[in-house]
Amino acid sequence: MRVLMFDIDTLRADHMGCYGYGRNTTPVMDSVAKEGVRFDRYYCPNAPCLPSRASLISGQYGIHTGVVGHGGTAADMRLQGTTRSFTDDMSENGLFMQFRRAGMRTVSFSTFAERHSAWWFQAGFNECYNVGRRGGESAEMVTPYVLNWLEQNGKQDNWMIHVHYWDPHTPYRTPAGYDPFEGEPLPDDWITEEIFAEHKLHIGPHGANEINMWNDDHFDVWPKHPGSLKNREEARHFLNQYDAGIRYTDDHIGKILGWMKDNGLYNDDLAILITADHGEDLGEFGVYAEHGMADEPVCRIPLIIRWPGMRANAAAEGFHDNTDLAPTIQELLGTPMIVPGRYRYDGKSFAATLRDGTDCGKPCAVLTQCAHVCQRSVRFDDYIYIRTVHGGGHLLPDEMLFDIKQDPHEQHNLAPERPDLCARGAKMILDWNDAMMKTSHYDADPMWTVMREGGPEHSRGQLASYAERLKGTPREYGADLLREKYPEEFTE
Repeated sequence: MRVLMFDIDTLRADHMGCYGYGRNTTPVMDSVAKEGVRFDRYYCPNAPCLPSRASLISGQYGIHTGVVGHGGTAADMRLQGTTRSFTDDMSENGLFMQFRRAGMRTVSFSTFAERHSAWWFQAGFNECYNVGRRGGESAEMVTPYVLNWLEQNGKQDNWMIHVHYWDPHTPYRTPAGYDPFEGEPLPDDWITEEIFAEHKLHIGPHGANEINMWNDDHFDVWPKHPGSLKNREEARHFLNQYDAGIRYTDDHIGKILGWMKDNGLYNDDLAILITADHGEDLGEFGVYAEHGMADEPVCRIPLIIRWPGMRANAAAEGFHDNTDLAPTIQELLGTPMIVPGRYRYDGKSFAATLRDGTDCGKPCAVLTQCAHVCQRSVRFDDYIYIRTVHGGGHLLPDEMLFDIKQDPHEQHNLAPERPDLCARGAKMILDWNDAMMKTSHYDADPMWTVMREGGPEHSRGQLASYAERLKGTPREYGADLLREKYPEEFTE
């Protein structure tokens, strides 16, 4: 058996053709979806990058691993403690270790571990290739390494390759002249002149005035990534660059799958997995090109699985999240749980969904973000309910509710008019939190560790200088609102 896993950074599911997008962004990945199972409501339960991959690898939520943020205590895996043996239980039971235990030669092409000092990500790999850019690389720097490895080893049996592409992630970096969607209308041109005018008044990081998070700095090395957006046309052009990054990634996946086909290895014995760490807000909440919320555009991610002997051209509609993948792979490969009474997955295997369409979905998906904001949300029925503990410099309500089916860009907060649904969502989060803490070896929910350490990593110490930036502009009113909402950031 051979396995190809494509791990794509910052890929919104709803910007892929197989998920209904009106642009030809993903023809190669769409073709794989026709040969496998597409999971329609699959979520990143801990956003963004570092927390997401911690839950993916461990099969556990951040409330158990401790990894919910990008800095401070909550950016490191919790130590196992006195029960740790020669190796730790997470490394022995992690996602990639399942392929190793199944007798496969395991290889990763990724800079993720170095970018976040997350060396646990490499557990289970025989070989790791790091091109050295810490996430700043583009696909043409990665693909040659993959193809070279395949030339030397691909015709052997029993291997698993993990290929990590960053191209949809900021800064937008496709080569000069690569503009497949320039001049083509956006399929969902929801940002009207009126809405963009509101976005120009947005208070908070990564708005139209500050694409570079807290300022409008532009770097010549990234000519396609502006420091600010002056008008609606510039916003459209910017969104085109996101789609171009997706298409560029798809092109390179096509090169790898093309090699498999040319060498007679694209057969019934080949498994292909396609997924992402998180999505992206592209105007939602006035935020451009950032994965800083626990909302639908950030947390809904693709999962496509083409597996030998399993269903083809099928879709799964139940709620799933990325903690479910490790137990699913374990069941498919028949690998054992190491010290089963001591280590447990939070996720639930959906192998039966792949085999015969059995619904293995959950009643809801609980989502957490603590790197840019501190939020906990729940996705249920057609709704997402969001509780904001720390807004990260945005002026967000403490409680929000959106009908995702009718309002996919989260423009109309229903919380004031639907307290019944808010109460239902709040209870789901509370029940989930209680269940998680009952099975935790630690007294603290790591979201509150982030709060006690000064709030989300990407907003700590930024708001006072940002408030000064607002003075003398049409957004000057925001300086007093920030001081009122985040007084701890303005202490002398």
